[in-house]
Amino acid sequence: QAHLEESGGGLVQVGDSLRLSCTHSIGVISNWAVAWFRQAPGLDREFVAVINLRGGATTYADSVKGRFTISRDNDRNTVYLQMNNLNPKDTAVYYCATNLGIATYAGAYRYWGQGTQVTVSS
Repeated sequence: QAHLEESGGGLVQVGDSLRLSCTHSIGVISNWAVAWFRQAPGLDREFVAVINLRGGATTYADSVKGRFTISRDNDRNTVYLQMNNLNPKDTAVYYCATNLGIATYAGAYRYWGQGTQVTVSS
């Protein structure tokens, strides 16, 4: 059983930056990964980025490449999502999730946090 908790969401303006945190209970075990997904009202949950906790390998959705950066601090059991140059299309509830191995679809992830709201105002 893994526990995850997101924090850092809020209301920002177009072009602003925000850093989300995902505190997890996994530690650095085998090949576990932590991913960020987001879900806007009326839309499916969308993959954003994922990082392997041991080796640090990352994968990003095309929509966030060059603007978002996922990173980890294994000493703090925390994964971060640095979001720069935000725009209204980034408005969503952001969730972190964990899985054995890297995957880019929500169905692969068994453990999820409760989510944190990010709103980008124009």
